Amino acid sequence: MEYPKDPYISIHYKKYLGLEQLLSAQRLRSEDLEKPAHDEMLFIIIHQVYELWFKQIIHELESVNKMFKNDYLDERSIGTAVERLDRVIVIFELLVQQIKVLETMTPMDFLEFRSYLFPASGFQSFQFRKMEVMLGLPADQRITYNNKPYHSAFSEEERTELEMLENNGSLVKELIDWLERIPFLQFNEFSFLASYKEAVQHMIAKEQQAIRDSQFLSDKEKEMRLIMLGDTNNYFKSIFDENAHNQLVEEGTLRFSYKATISALFIKLYKDEPILQLPNLLLERLIDVEELLTVWRYRHAQMVLRMLGKKIGTGGSSGHTYLAKTAEKHHIFHDLYNLSTMMIPRGDLPELPEELRESLGFVFTKK
Repeated sequence: MEYPKDPYISIHYKKYLGLEQLLSAQRLRSEDLEKPAHDEMLFIIIHQVYELWFKQIIHELESVNKMFKNDYLDERSIGTAVERLDRVIVIFELLVQQIKVLETMTPMDFLEFRSYLFPASGFQSFQFRKMEVMLGLPADQRITYNNKPYHSAFSEEERTELEMLENNGSLVKELIDWLERIPFLQFNEFSFLASYKEAVQHMIAKEQQAIRDSQFLSDKEKEMRLIMLGDTNNYFKSIFDENAHNQLVEEGTLRFSYKATISALFIKLYKDEPILQLPNLLLERLIDVEELLTVWRYRHAQMVLRMLGKKIGTGGSSGHTYLAKTAEKHHIFHDLYNLSTMMIPRGDLPELPEELRESLGFVFTKK
């Protein structure tokens, strides 16, 4: 579409938005086959709107990824990244709500035109796959679709673009690199990890003693609870033992490097310190994105179950079963969720050296 080169020459609303092209893009196949189905219009528009929102999400993720690609990240960029992820979150909330509009179509309404869609499938949405890759969903952790690579539905040009995105740094990769550069883990004589380990041991000892001293538990119940509570090896082994952590990374259970994990934990524990507030918000927003993407997958699966029962998908997938598995298995920021296991009460947090606290805050002096 050509616009006037002079920015002061007026442009019409219809031309600026390309409404002729946009509003003529709903071609009903049922009408072409002279068997018009009323609800096919809704079906097309819903999915076109999805694709438009996917385009906006990709636009936001591209900008955030670009901010993190430099070795030096201006702290002001973190605030911008948080704002753009906020937008992505609101869009995902809208996408989840949009399923309710599609559910105004009954199963029998859908069956009027469903047979005309073969072998088209939402699995063929290039933008959705691109969005997943940009966030950091690894190819080797995807559930296969008819035992084929996830990019098999796309053109050679599209496959090349996806492979380039996988190799050149997803948001997960950029986040790990950024976390590894955070400088506060060792400060003069203060070692965060050593102090944290001591605090965890103290916390667990208090919890064990509280169980032993309880007047409401039988001896058998106390024994069971003590076994369930365990010791520092139960939940904290991957934090206190770098080799154990690296083993979990090799197995694919974890993705963050050891240093990146410790840095993220430091941010979460000391999130009230002024300089760490925006980094903490960034980590929270990434969890929000993951959570809403999972909610959308689950709602999509439930909508398909409601609409089609156990029928196979138009693209040949197992339909609801396949979609439900993606909601369960396709996780990107699992390591950030895992940090909640490592949390300890504020009252047990190791006291930071005054000099370090000052470097994490804003210090004002009177002249």
